[in-house]
Amino acid sequence: MKNVIEQLEKMDIGKIDYDVPLSKYTTYRVGGIAAAMIYPKNVDSLKKLLQILKANNIRFKVLGFGSNLLFSSKRYDGVIIRLDQFDDVEFLTPYKLRVGAGYSLVKLSMQVAKRGLAGLEFASGIPGTVGGAIFMNAGAYNSDMGYIVQDVTVLTPDLRVIKLENKEMNFHYRTSFLKTHPDYICLEAVIRLDKGNKTAIEEVIRDRRKRRMESQPLNYPSAGSVFRNPEGMFAGKMIEDLGLKGFSIGGAKVSEKHANFIINYDHATAEDIKKLIEYVQKRVKEECQVELKAEQELVNWE
Repeated sequence: MKNVIEQLEKMDIGKIDYDVPLSKYTTYRVGGIAAAMIYPKNVDSLKKLLQILKANNIRFKVLGFGSNLLFSSKRYDGVIIRLDQFDDVEFLTPYKLRVGAGYSLVKLSMQVAKRGLAGLEFASGIPGTVGGAIFMNAGAYNSDMGYIVQDVTVLTPDLRVIKLENKEMNFHYRTSFLKTHPDYICLEAVIRLDKGNKTAIEEVIRDRRKRRMESQPLNYPSAGSVFRNPEGMFAGKMIEDLGLKGFSIGGAKVSEKHANFIINYDHATAEDIKKLIEYVQKRVKEECQVELKAEQELVNWE
C-alpha cells in the first residue's frame, strides 16, 4: 500500500494524511487508526484515486462527518476518502439549488432559512453532510431528504458520472438507492424548496433546537438515534419501558435523557458501544418480540 500512496502523492490528487485516528472524525469519538485519509480536489481526482485503489485491491470508505458510523477499534488498513472539497452551493432558481455532497446539512438549513425558503427545517439539527444525509435518507419531524431532493449526481462503480432522479433514488425510511448500492458515490444534488416566511421558519428552527437541548444528551458524544422506530412504535419508549435508561457497558451508556441515544460518557471503546447496541436489541427481542434495527453502519468489524 505504501507504494500506491507514493504514486498518488506524485499525481497531486489532493491532500493526504497518514495514520489518522478515526475517533477525531466520528461523532461517537471512537474508532481505530486509518492508514490514510485522502481529500480529492475534484471529480477527476476522485476518479483517478478510485482507479488506483481498485486496481490494487485497496479497501476504501467515503466518510462525511461520521455521524452515523461505528468503526471498530482495529486499524483500518485502507483509505478513507473525504469529499470536503465538494462543498459548493449554487442557486439555480429562487427555490432550487445545487449543492455538493461535502456541504454541511446544518449550515445549508440555516442558509436557506435566511432566504425564507421552507422545507429543510427538519435538518437544522442533523450533524452530517448533504451526501451522508442523502445516503441514509436522513430525516426528522415527519420529513426527510426524499421530500426535497430533485435529483442526485453520482459516480458509478465503473466511474461514470450519471444523474438519478428522485424516483430512481428509492427513498424510504432511513434508506435509499445509495445505501443499498454503496459502490455508488454521491457527488452533488439538486434540492427543491418552497417559498416560506423567514420569521416563521427561523422560529421553527429555534423551537426545535430548544426541544433537542431539553430532550437529547447533546453534551456527550453520540450518533443520534441508535434504532429505527418500528412501524407504529417508538424505539426509545420501548427501551425506556424495559428500564434500560442509564444501563451501561464499559464507557457506553443508554442515555438517561433519551433512551434511543447511546452516549460515550466515559472513554467508551467502539466495542463497548457495539455490545450495548446488541444488548438492547436482545432485551427488546426477548421481552417485546420486536427486532430493533440499528441506524448506525458498522465499519471494519469483519
